[in-house]
Amino acid sequence: MKNLSSLYQSGDWKGEKHVPVIHVSETVKKGDLVDVKVLVGEEIAHPNTFEHYISWIKVYFQPEGHKFPIEIGSCNFTSHGESGLLTEPNVSLRFKAEKSGTLYASSYCNIHGLWENSVELKVEE
Repeated sequence: MKNLSSLYQSGDWKGEKHVPVIHVSETVKKGDLVDVKVLVGEEIAHPNTFEHYISWIKVYFQPEGHKFPIEIGSCNFTSHGESGLLTEPNVSLRFKAEKSGTLYASSYCNIHGLWENSVELKVEE
């Protein structure tokens, strides 16, 4: 049996333009809003042309002790050059967390496939 997870690629976003970059404070207070920004192509710009583009970014949070991650946001980029309109793969979202855990981001490039990244988030009392 083939697994979708084996198709995800990762790397150092400073040297690979497809890895979703996650910007978030390392530590937040319980109950406070967590500001998250995810983008593709921070150090090396992704082309985002009609021929080569990022289709979507999804963001998940998996609290400690939780069996599965919870999807907290999804953004589809649907304009890739029609009438000169080009979208940039850059999303911001906010959520509240009661526990520490892991933030995951995934993205899809129409030529280079699935990409992922993760960061730890510490929630303090």
